[in-house]
Amino acid sequence: MTASPSSSPSAAQPALPSLPPAFLDVLDALIPPDLRPRVDASYTAPKAVVFRINPLRAPDTAAVLAALAPLCPEPVAGVEGVFRLPAGDRDALTHHPLAADGSLYIQGVASMAAVWALAPRPGEEVLDLAAAPGGKTALIAACMANQGRLAAVEPVRARFFRLKANLQRLGVRNAQLYLKDGAQVGRLVSARFDRVLLDAPCSSEAQFTRLDPTSWTHWSPKKVRASAALQSRLLRSAADALKPGGVLVYSTCSLSPEEDECVLDALLRERDDLWPEPLPWPVDLPALPGLTAWRQRPLHPDLTLARRVLPTEWTDAFFLCRLRKRG
Repeated sequence: MTASPSSSPSAAQPALPSLPPAFLDVLDALIPPDLRPRVDASYTAPKAVVFRINPLRAPDTAAVLAALAPLCPEPVAGVEGVFRLPAGDRDALTHHPLAADGSLYIQGVASMAAVWALAPRPGEEVLDLAAAPGGKTALIAACMANQGRLAAVEPVRARFFRLKANLQRLGVRNAQLYLKDGAQVGRLVSARFDRVLLDAPCSSEAQFTRLDPTSWTHWSPKKVRASAALQSRLLRSAADALKPGGVLVYSTCSLSPEEDECVLDALLRERDDLWPEPLPWPVDLPALPGLTAWRQRPLHPDLTLARRVLPTEWTDAFFLCRLRKRG
């Protein structure tokens, strides 16, 4: 019996649009063949949703989980208060009253890893140099138990007010917000902060999905180069704002080495008072060591201590490096 056209595989499953060729070249150069199928699959289906319970609003984890029923979150091994749900539960979680009142916050686990790498402590003075929309800022405040001083900087007015609203909703009380160009901060408050997070504006390659071609319409190799120029200015400012002996974490949500290792390499070759350190790594994330060469260009050998988190069915692309300033 001949199958009807409507039951053919092509009719049931239209072909998804391909990612930009220049981006596929980056994946070809970065991803080992044995990991490539999992990475490729991550661009063709909705991701699992990850969230954390916010201790500044909800100190009782068991009560939050009970209130989420009938949703059944799975704990993320290695960290307290972090859970994940199937992609199909995203809408229910997003519109849940516990999300509205700040008791929980939807946030990628790689994004949280930037704050775990920073390891802020109560009583310290901490700078978040590119803070909006505020998820990492709020997690820093939670790690500090709202004790100490947290400076959060954002130059774009609309994003600044979104940051302000998010921090209020999430119960952050130790933050001072600044509507300011982060590239100027290091000059104005030199050597002030115990810890600095620069989650730098980037070309946002982590947002790519073949389910939505508009996710990459903003992207091009030119955009990558422009992002790297801005990242370099912000990274110099972050280094200047850091106290001797302090910790600086640099992160992006891009895979391109031009925005990651190459930006760090330029800084490390300019000054000898900073060096990469091993990353605290509580969660078993799918990640590769940082590169020590790219496109025939040698890079600082200690950048192998950085980590490039790979996009998978539950993680977003992310890059992280922790630096220490000479004391």
